[in-house]
Parts: sequence; structure tokens; C-alpha cells
Amino acid sequence: MKRFIKGFSSFLNTRLGFVILAVVLYTIKTIYAYTTKFNLGVKGSLQTFLMVINPIPVMLLLFGIALYMKGRKSYIFLLIIDFLDSVWLFSNILYYREFSDFLTMILIKGSGAVSNNLGKSIAGIVKPTDFLVFLDVLILILLLAFHVIKMDVKRLKWRIPILVSCLAALLFGANLTLAESDRSGLLTRTFDNNYIVKYLGLNAFNVYDIVKTTKTNAVKAQSKSSDLDSIEKYMKDNYAQPNPEYTGVAKGKNIFVIHLESFQQYLIDYKWDGQEVTPNLNKIYHEDNTLSFDNFFNQVGQGKTADAELMLENSLFGLPEGAAMVTDGTSNTFQAAPAILDQHGYTTASFHGDVPSFWNRDNTYKSWGYDYFFSSNFYKEKKDYNVGYGMKDKIFLRDSAQYIQQLPQPFYAKLITVTNHYPYMLDKKNQSITKTDTGDSTVDGYVQTAKYLDEAIGEFMDWLKATGLDKTSMVVFYGDHYGISDNHKKAMSKITGIKNFDEFDNAQYQRVPFMMHMDGLKGGVNHTYGGEIDVLPTLLKMVGVNDSNMIQFGSDLLSKDHSQVVAFRNGDFVSPKVTKVGSNYYNTKNGKIDKKISAQAKSKLSNKVTTELSLSDRVINGDLLRFYHPEGFTKVNRKDYNYKKSVTLDALKKARTKNGTSILAQNDNKSLLDLYQTDAPELK
Repeated sequence: MKRFIKGFSSFLNTRLGFVILAVVLYTIKTIYAYTTKFNLGVKGSLQTFLMVINPIPVMLLLFGIALYMKGRKSYIFLLIIDFLDSVWLFSNILYYREFSDFLTMILIKGSGAVSNNLGKSIAGIVKPTDFLVFLDVLILILLLAFHVIKMDVKRLKWRIPILVSCLAALLFGANLTLAESDRSGLLTRTFDNNYIVKYLGLNAFNVYDIVKTTKTNAVKAQSKSSDLDSIEKYMKDNYAQPNPEYTGVAKGKNIFVIHLESFQQYLIDYKWDGQEVTPNLNKIYHEDNTLSFDNFFNQVGQGKTADAELMLENSLFGLPEGAAMVTDGTSNTFQAAPAILDQHGYTTASFHGDVPSFWNRDNTYKSWGYDYFFSSNFYKEKKDYNVGYGMKDKIFLRDSAQYIQQLPQPFYAKLITVTNHYPYMLDKKNQSITKTDTGDSTVDGYVQTAKYLDEAIGEFMDWLKATGLDKTSMVVFYGDHYGISDNHKKAMSKITGIKNFDEFDNAQYQRVPFMMHMDGLKGGVNHTYGGEIDVLPTLLKMVGVNDSNMIQFGSDLLSKDHSQVVAFRNGDFVSPKVTKVGSNYYNTKNGKIDKKISAQAKSKLSNKVTTELSLSDRVINGDLLRFYHPEGFTKVNRKDYNYKKSVTLDALKKARTKNGTSILAQNDNKSLLDLYQTDAPELK
């Protein structure tokens, strides 16, 4: 034992030993920060293992630079690096405590969010335990100061620092490979900064952020106002004149946008085990005062939900890679539904029962002009309240009612449900229908979570009726993206009864619901082909907002001028007559390859789709809307918005005046929550 202690002590007195000790101490303090200061959502043994090892590769590389130096310089360099990195970790802890997200180059350089929000209240944010992240630096300094460890000033052979650098690179490669195996597309399809930190570490996230920001800024720096010329011409040439029968029919009404997570159109009227899977949505779909679309398609790419939100509220397509809400949501200029409606007298709010940083919503919503963002910070947290990607829908919608009743009217409120999300798991006490029997574990649970979502919608609609909001509101339902991917063709063949479920069928099953429900609305099932890109211009016309001078790549679904060519993000498309999948052109009616379609017709249709996609990409990648100033629209100032809970609650309290327009104020500030009836077992 004495020999071991002596040998270990001798090793620590070498420069390599000191570097290894510094890496170990840094790793321990980082794990402490990960587990006590951040909410990374680590689940399972693999994610835990990756969280433990991910600080090692980068710090071994950085501290290993000291090995290339001579004498005392190497020790001083290592301590400086360790201290600076500790300062960065400390800053992220403070920022995360306020905003549930990590610092980025855009936030520091552009938005001023750090200085504006943290600087004013830093004394109230800091906790004594935060300073423990400097403990490893202090320990190393004391070990050297009291000569417990002596400085090794001998020159090292070059092979040692080179081997250390190579080892760091290999470890990072292994870390990334394991991370990708658990979360494919981790760096290309980024939807939450927490994921990168959880899998690769805070320092790796910083490098990723710098690279991403540099690339994005390079493109934006080269952009100029004249880049809009061809886009403005395209808008003018393809503008769809409004349908006078529906223009302004929802003017002054509250607007609810209900996000039906992963909900495909085929679930409407679908029965399993002798039951309707979605009886409440079926009823709404067929009501006389509901405008329903049975040829409405999701058009998402890698960003999935984020792409759907982007299209829905901006009429811009998602990007070919990644999610624009993440890559550009913080820095770009937008002319989104919340800002447009806010400038026409609406209060705007989004509700989501997960962390605010998911899909970068906490930053993107400021760029879009949302007055309020109610994230998981605003809801009661209990273990059995959550499943998968956030709060269970029944609890989420019920708890959202307490804030809805406080919103000044008219309002635009988007509620994002999440229970019907892959992998479609639900605890037994909430299951009210049996699984399907395809033998595919992913597909078979889909009806159970869909049924649960439908029950939650039924409860919410009953509350609207009980409060009278059903008479003063238009409720919009939309499915954000497919629920069952094309990797489950065999199971889908059993579900649908289509014998050989192929790529054409998969394209047709990209249909998702789109319904607009309002008292007195002339409804019916509309067979027009359209997609998520068309929602914003359709809603604005119904509210009576003139959008003829806006940059929107969709068009009013109710207009006779509406184009029925629905573009998919990969360049494929579907239309009433022709569907393109890959290099094949199908007859949409019979599903067979169309050999009669001319090369000219193919080219015309494909060119329309690629033109729309490329022009939309140009708007986002170049941040071109910063150069565009449509009459009647005021550019959003992100600094005007703060989603901190205390600030939000204070603003809602101020709105509860004697002459307030919220339903709470109109009810003498007596809560209407007792009218909300739910059978959620967790609330009993």
C-alpha cells in the first residue's frame, strides 16, 4: 500500500499527473453542476454514462496543451484555463436558473439578454453552492502553494503531449458515436440545447454553438435588401385573392390553436376494438359549424414540431437540415402570427407543458412577438403528471385554464399537447382502449395515446362551453406531423388494410387534421389540397387582417386562387392529380405511376415546388425580413418580452382591472376553474 501511495504521489508530481488530476477534479465538479444546477433530463444508464464522461475529452485536450509548454508556464496556463472555464460554467448556472437554457454567442453578442436580465438581479440569483464550481481551481492552487505537489519543470518528450491530444480526440469520437446511437441526428437535428450538453458536454456545446453561429452569420452578412426582389415578385405573382364569404367572419373572436401532437388524419372516424378512437374530434370534425379539410398535409422536415410551428405562424418552410427555430429563432427578424395579431389588438400566448428551452421556444417566441409563454415553469410538477415530452394532456389543458381565464380578450392562444408522442406510452390508469395487434410495439400504442388526447380535448371543449368562450372564440385544430413513420409499412398495412403499403401510400398518409370550429361558421368538409404553410394566410383572412403585402409562401385555403400543389420538404409533392415521390410521378386518384404525364408538366410542377422551397430558405438563411418593412407592421423588439414567471404573473394581475376584458375580470375576478371537469386520475 505504501508503495502504491508513493508511486501515486510521484505520478502527481509530474506534469502529466497534474493534468490528469486537473481533468478528474474538473469532471467531478462538472457532474455536480449537471446534476444539481441543470435539468438535463438524463434517463437510463447510457445517458448517465455519457453525462459522466463527456467533460473528459474536451478538458483533456485543453489541459493537455500545457504539456507542450516548458516549466512553470504549463502550470500557470492550465490554472488560467481551468479558472476561465469555471467562470463560464458559473455564468451558465446563473443564466440557466433564470431562463432554463444555456448561454450562446447570439445571446451574448446580439440580444443583450445576459446583461439586461442577469446583471440587474445577480445578487438575488446567486446561491452559495454555485461557487463550488471554483473548488477544483482552489484545490490545485493550494496543492502547489503548499508544495504538496511540486512543479515538474523538465522538458517532456513530444510523444507524450501528442498521445494525450490523440487520446482526447478518440474519446470525443467515441462519446459522439455513443450519443448518436441513442439520439440520431444529434447535431444536425438539434431541438434542445439540453440534449447536446447532456450527451456531449457544455464545452462541446460551446464549440458547436460557435461553429453554427459563425456559419449563420457569414451567410447573413452577405445578404442585402435586393435579395428580396425576386421574392417580392413571387409573392405578387402568386397572391390568392380572399374569399369574400369567409373574409372577416372571425373578426374580434378569440382564437385557440390546439396542437394535436403526431396526430394523423386517418384517426378521424377510425375504430378499434369496437370503439371510436377519437369520438370528440370526430364530432367536431363533422359539425355544421366546423370547416374541416380532409386533404391537408404536414410538410415538416427534420424539425418536425418546430417546422410545423414555423409554417403555421410564419408561412415559411422549415430548413433542409435542423430546425430554424433553433438555428435562427433567436437572431432572425420574423413577421409572425403573434406579432401581426398583437398589432391588431390581440393578446397572444403559447402554452407548453415542457421546459421553455425545448425547440428554443423561450427565445424564438420573443422574435415572433408572443406576449406570454406558459412553459413547465408555470405548472405544478409531480412525477406522475408527466409522460414522455411533458405534462399529460388532461392535466396540462386543465391547468392552462387558470391562465386562459386571465388573458385580456380578444386573445390568440396556442396550446401544444404532447402525450400522443412517440413512443406512445401511457400508464394503465389512463388507458381506455386496448392496443392494436399489428405486433409493432411502436404502432400498437398509438391508439391509446390518441384516445387519451381526444378525451382531454373533450374536457377542454366542455369548459369552453361552460364559460361561454365557445360563443366568443374560434378553435383551430391541427396535426403537426405524422405519428407513424415510413419505417413501419408492415404495421400500417394491417392498420389501413392496404395490402402493399408503399411510398405512394406513405405520402398520402401524411395527411393531418385541420379544422376551424366557431359558432355560426358555415362549415363542412372541404376537399381542397393544402398544408401547414397555408394556415397563416387562411386565418388572417378570416380574422379580417389584410396580408397582401406580407412575405408568405402559403395561400388562403378558401380562395379560388389557392394552389393545390402541396410541397414536401424534400422536394416531393402531392396534388389532386399528381403525386411525386422520389423520381416517380403517380396518379393521385389510383396510386399508379403516371406514364402519361408529360415532361413539361413534370417540370412545371417540380419547378414550382423547388422555387418555393429555395426562396423560403433564402428568407431564413439570409434573415431577409430585416430588410422588409410592410406598411402597417411594426418590427418586433425582442427586449420587450420577458417570460419569467414573476413578470408574467404581475402583468396578468395588472390586467385584472375593474374594466378588464378577461373572462376572469368579467366574472368579478372569481375563478372559473371549478367549471373545468376532468377525470384525470392524478388529480383525484
